[in-house]
Amino acid sequence: MAELLYKKQNSIITDGVTLVQDLNSSNSDLEYVQFKLIEMEEGSSFQESLSNTELCAVILTGNVDVVIDGETYSSLGTRESVFEKKPTDSIYIPSSKEYQIRAGKNVRVALCYAVSNAGGEPAVISADTIEKERRGKYSNKRHVHNILPDNMNIPEKLLVVEVYTDSGNFSSYPPHKHDRDNLPEESMLEETYYHEINPQQGFVFQRVYTDDRSLDETMAVEHQNSVAVPKGYHPVGVPDGYDLYYLNVMAGPKRKWKFHNDKDHEWILERD
Repeated sequence: MAELLYKKQNSIITDGVTLVQDLNSSNSDLEYVQFKLIEMEEGSSFQESLSNTELCAVILTGNVDVVIDGETYSSLGTRESVFEKKPTDSIYIPSSKEYQIRAGKNVRVALCYAVSNAGGEPAVISADTIEKERRGKYSNKRHVHNILPDNMNIPEKLLVVEVYTDSGNFSSYPPHKHDRDNLPEESMLEETYYHEINPQQGFVFQRVYTDDRSLDETMAVEHQNSVAVPKGYHPVGVPDGYDLYYLNVMAGPKRKWKFHNDKDHEWILERD
């Protein structure tokens, strides 16, 4: 089992482009999901050819143009900080496409990949079309932006969502999992979490564990760290005084999010 916590790195890819996170099949136990986080200086560019993977590029901050097979999608991005708590623009790019991202100003872009051989056409997911949702109650409240939910049929495998969890709350709670291909009761989806914390010197706690505890890791997660969830329950706790943003990428054999709660803790949902 690979380590599940991925600390922030600062690897220069090319002039003006820094690789902050890179989770892939060579450094994780993930089969379906890959994730990169890049930071780009104004005027810089990043390009890539997709092979057997589909991609959703989420413009976390700043403003970009994206060129796909010669066609330009201009002025994507809506915010200067994820903690503005408003939706942003994203763009879906199917397998076998070549794309380039051009930074109009300093930007941070999340590159969310899933294994796929499907064709199709690129699609902009505009901020004004994003479904907003509030989940949880008591001290388990969070605010959700559904970027690529399972009722959207654009991708073959990818599911992408961003979540805000305020100070003193738990998220992905009660603990749930989605690691069995057993629909309609439960789907098998791998997952990655990319975390940002406000103020940035903070930390949160994330536990990943299975019923038999063959996997059981509890991590102190800092700003711009990532966590891989190949299987198991994966709750997150946010200490007082700090707010948490995280971006989830999920994929598996079937593009359906159906989770199973930890029965030891499901009782909290039944409180008055």
